[in-house]
Amino acid sequence: MNECIFCKIIKGEIPAEKIYEDDEILAFLDIKPVNPGHTLVIPKKHYEKMEAAPDEVVADIFIGAKKLMKTIKEAMSADFVALSVVGIDVPHFHIHLIPRYFNDKMPVFWPKKEYRKGEKETVAEKIKIFL
Repeated sequence: MNECIFCKIIKGEIPAEKIYEDDEILAFLDIKPVNPGHTLVIPKKHYEKMEAAPDEVVADIFIGAKKLMKTIKEAMSADFVALSVVGIDVPHFHIHLIPRYFNDKMPVFWPKKEYRKGEKETVAEKIKIFL
């Protein structure tokens, strides 16, 4: 994809602070980090979303992410590293690895909602139909 910013980073057309690279994946620092050390892990081949990527690519990304999570946690003296697959900011499958601290005053996750009576069962059935 010619206009994809991540594809341009892979090709070296746009600079990035790369922290890991192999034949299949690239990891580099996010330019607008949630916390210092916030890293993006991407496949070198363009897939717009995770569900479009072959299982082998998804496995490579998550295995690489696991290795990097341990490294980032230690390097940044973080309490833990949050992993997020959001996919709305850049249309190239990627994982965010975000060093987190128990006292960083940031939400752990999105605000939570309650199911109405009977809604949980309806939603579960609706999802299971598509399996």
